[in-house]
Amino acid sequence: MELDERPRPKGDLATQLALEPLDSYSHHELDDRIALLEAEIARVIAHRGKAAAHKRAAEALFGTPSPQGSGS
Repeated sequence: MELDERPRPKGDLATQLALEPLDSYSHHELDDRIALLEAEIARVIAHRGKAAAHKRAAEALFGTPSPQGSGS
């Protein structure tokens, strides 16, 4: 099985971050964390846009796949 075909593990890093207590962080450390998370969000949004464009290009080239079980 290829690495990209494996199921995603439950409890990914975003979930782990959301569960982490923040009480021990200073105001400056929280600002740094926010900046890192905002940069990651921007990276994910950009990738999502590229993936959507790729999908639109493939659909334009090959057509939109018919729904499963349409009986055609």
